[in-house]
Amino acid sequence: MKIPKSGLPKEEIFKILQDYKGHDLDWQSGKVLGFIYDAGKKVHEVAHKAYTTYLTENALDPLSFPSLLRLENEVVRMTASLLDSSRDVVGNFTSGGTESLILAVKTARDYSRAVKPHIKTPELVMPITAHSSLFKACHYLGIKPVVTRVHDESFEADVAAMRAAITDNTILLVGSAPGYAHGVVDPINAIAALAKENDLLCHVDACVGGIHLSYMRKLGYDVPDFNLNVPGVTSLSVDLHKYGYAPKGASIILHKDKELRKYQIWGCSRWTGYPVINAAITSAKSGGPMAAAWAVLNYMGDDGDMEIVREVMEATRLMIDGVNRIKGLRVLGKPTMCMFALTSTTDEINVYHLAEEMKKSGWYLQPQFARENSPANLHISLNRSTVPRARAFLKDFENTVEEIKGQEVDRQTRDLQEELKKLSLKFDDATFFKLAEMAGVTGTEPPESMEKVNMLLESLPYDISEYVLVEFLNNMMVAGNQ
Repeated sequence: MKIPKSGLPKEEIFKILQDYKGHDLDWQSGKVLGFIYDAGKKVHEVAHKAYTTYLTENALDPLSFPSLLRLENEVVRMTASLLDSSRDVVGNFTSGGTESLILAVKTARDYSRAVKPHIKTPELVMPITAHSSLFKACHYLGIKPVVTRVHDESFEADVAAMRAAITDNTILLVGSAPGYAHGVVDPINAIAALAKENDLLCHVDACVGGIHLSYMRKLGYDVPDFNLNVPGVTSLSVDLHKYGYAPKGASIILHKDKELRKYQIWGCSRWTGYPVINAAITSAKSGGPMAAAWAVLNYMGDDGDMEIVREVMEATRLMIDGVNRIKGLRVLGKPTMCMFALTSTTDEINVYHLAEEMKKSGWYLQPQFARENSPANLHISLNRSTVPRARAFLKDFENTVEEIKGQEVDRQTRDLQEELKKLSLKFDDATFFKLAEMAGVTGTEPPESMEKVNMLLESLPYDISEYVLVEFLNNMMVAGNQ
């Protein structure tokens, strides 16, 4: 594809874009139980107008666009006040939870370089349920991830295991509020106390739950302590584009004080161009997401958010109780908020097959691999748009479960696993294309069904599974001359 010689008419451009979107998830249906956080048409309109008001402005230089500095400071202060933090707390706006988490780890690394120079191979201790972005942060920043177990039934971090994992090289402990996979809040009080006892920093990943949990607490729900008021917690990340209902990408990284935050900031004056100072990873930073987040926070207010949280939690209780009543299924752990994971308790139900069959009725559930003591499961996140669909989901779900019981899907799994045993698994293109063929993946288009793909990836060792994921994306993104 090449740039057209003459520009296309506006109408044609938007028709093409709508055609492209025809294969995307229909997020407005209320049937997408992951990825999407939608507060409704009115909130969307406010966010859209605010975003386009700052479509071109660049937060790289606050002296040129002081309004963006003001917006960032106000968004940070509003978010911090919701999390009951002290006046000393400082923070910054980022592009999402991944950037916030990378910055939290970067801060810990650079802080340790300054105050603990004996550490040459820094380590981060976290439970296996910690978000994948923390593994990415370690990969990018040259830090060893030390992964610990979680409790079998609750899926909460095992603090004793974290204690045993601490060494002279440890720079940071991490807990989640909640962990995305199961919707379970880690024992932040205990993790933070452990960090304080060992003179370590402690980060709370509240990217998905910080806003929602805070309003649950305001409504009187029993919510475990998780915020910056917990003694020993030194930083916290919270996304506004999840349960803050702002457009992507909008997240906040908070630190207990400016003394710690300075290790997050990067500056450069040694090149031939203008002096650069960045509080986040990116240099150029669109004002659009920042303005939209500011507008949504002000438009919804506490009352609007609490109304949504009340509705969503009622629907969540309904769906969890409904799933637990279906023979052969159970919800994992005791989820704190509006997200949970369900698994099969019988060989008659393959959860990957169940997800594909539900997709035929327009429902999207997120498959999650069996890892450590967490079995293969399906993740569900609720938001305002899914609330009216809760009873319809349970009806379709129960019918689909009955339809697939006893189907020969486990035979496929066994056959696939046997084929894998015959392969000489190594990191090369031939192995990848053989695996892709076995999973029914050909060409550059996403596969229609992910059932075999998920079963294959789950069966592979971690390192080979991750190699296959990289190759899959690398092959799906076409060359520049195609």
